[in-house]
Amino acid sequence: MIKPLLRGPYRAYCAITAEDIEAAQALRARAFGLVQPRDIDGFDAQKHHILVRHQGSGDLLCCYRIGVMEGASLDQSYAAQFYDLTKLTCFPGAMMELGRFCLAPGVTDPDVVRMAWAALAQFVDAHRVALLFGCTSFKGTNPAPYSHVMALLHSRHLAPLQWQPQVKAPDTVGFVERTLDKPAEKAALQMLPPLLRSYLMMGGWVSDHAVIDHQMNTLHVFTGLEIAAIPEGRKRLLRGAA
Repeated sequence: MIKPLLRGPYRAYCAITAEDIEAAQALRARAFGLVQPRDIDGFDAQKHHILVRHQGSGDLLCCYRIGVMEGASLDQSYAAQFYDLTKLTCFPGAMMELGRFCLAPGVTDPDVVRMAWAALAQFVDAHRVALLFGCTSFKGTNPAPYSHVMALLHSRHLAPLQWQPQVKAPDTVGFVERTLDKPAEKAALQMLPPLLRSYLMMGGWVSDHAVIDHQMNTLHVFTGLEIAAIPEGRKRLLRGAA
C-alpha cells in the first residue's frame, strides 16, 4: 500500500474499495477503446490499483495496476502470457509489473502523469524494487504506421542480451535494423506513447519485437527499467513529488 498523495488539484492513492477498482476498469475500457463497459481480467484481483483523481470533481484521470514478484514467479505475470521471460528469472532483486496504465480521454495536464509516477516511486522504494517492467502499448494492430518507431527502438533501446525477452506469442512483429534520417527520427519520437517515452528517458529498454494483441486492439512491446539505471536527478524529482 502507499499513503495518499495530494498535489494541487490531484490526489493519487491505492484503491481500497470495489467501487474504485470498477471505476479503474471502466476508465481502462474507455481509454483502450473497448466495446465492453469495463476492462476485466483475472489479474485484477492479484494487483494493487493506483488511481489519480481530481480532488474537486472526483473525476478519475489516470489509473494503473502493479504487482511485486521475484524471478521464480515471473510466469504468473501478465507479460508472461506474451513473452518468454526465462532470462529474466535470473534477475537479482524484486521486480514490479506495471500494467494497464491509461489516462482519461482528453487529459493533457502533465501533472497527472507526474502524480502517477510519484505514487509509483513511493511503492518502488517501499518494496525495494530493482526492476520495473510491463507491456507498453501502441494503438491499433497494424504495425505499418510504426515502422520508424520500431527502427528507433531497435537502434537505441534494445534490452541487454542477458535479460532479452524471447518470442512466445503467435502473432508478433520483429524489429528490423534500419537507418533513419532526421525527419523520420523526429516523427518516430513523436509517435512514442507517453508511458514508453517516460521509461526510455529514464534508461529503459524494450524487447526486440512487438506483440499484436487483437483482444486489446493494440501492439505492445515488453519494457524494462532497472531502477539503478535511473539518473539520480530524475530519482530526486520523483521522490520529491512523493
